[in-house]
Amino acid sequence: MSSTETTANKNQGGIQSLEIGLSVLDVLIEYHEPMMLKDIAQAIQMHPAKVHRYLVSLIRKDYARKLSDGRYGLGARVNALGHTSFDQNNILQRLTNAATEIKNAVNCGVQIAKWFSEGPIVIHSFEPDSPISIITRIGSRMPLTSSATGRLFASYQPDTIIKPLVLAEWQGDIDILSSAPTSTSTAKADKAELSVKWQAFTKLQTGIRAQGYATVTGDMLMGINAISIPVILPQSKDVNDISASAKGGLLEYALTIIGTAEQLPLDNQQVMDKILSIAKRYQIA
Repeated sequence: MSSTETTANKNQGGIQSLEIGLSVLDVLIEYHEPMMLKDIAQAIQMHPAKVHRYLVSLIRKDYARKLSDGRYGLGARVNALGHTSFDQNNILQRLTNAATEIKNAVNCGVQIAKWFSEGPIVIHSFEPDSPISIITRIGSRMPLTSSATGRLFASYQPDTIIKPLVLAEWQGDIDILSSAPTSTSTAKADKAELSVKWQAFTKLQTGIRAQGYATVTGDMLMGINAISIPVILPQSKDVNDISASAKGGLLEYALTIIGTAEQLPLDNQQVMDKILSIAKRYQIA
């Protein structure tokens, strides 16, 4: 390792005591069975008295536990993390399977988007076996107001989160269109315009929640339609409960189907029914 890399690592300012505590936890995880204090100390090459202090802290936070025979094992928090990781992988696998089946059934591109603090981000995409392929690049942030994915997420998140993002998106459009210095009267007009647009957007949100999915027709690309359906997690089936969404992360993922007007006619209910039927079979809608 070069001196530059060594200096960079030192300047990162990690917490050594935390790293040692996690090393103790790593020993318990890797051993798979409860251990005596002396065995943990030997594995980590540390004095037993010092190891004991870290174990006490891990026990207090429920990452470790002490058995009646004096051995130490993993606590409930570690098990909970394991279940969370398993559930997350299980959800993504179901989404992948559903997206693949929908792609084959309607011969359209399908993307999986996940909600992040800055908005919905495309994390997976599936291209159809078709000469015409319209798919969004992985890592792209979808606009909240003009994409089916964005509108869907915007309809199932609290206004306290969505409104600032939407207004910033609109304000960015205004700034791009107007390069001239902004006067006081112009600023007031822009504010009034944003207020009117927000009122219209809230009606759009209500409509999306009522029908259970979001659509766009050529809003981002001329002649391209999109349908975005929410992935409803098991803890709540009430997609209209915005408070549940905020507390439990109800809408963390969405599936969006993208195609030409011929491939994905939004006035064809049979296509929509086929998509929803597949999603429900995988218990994601």
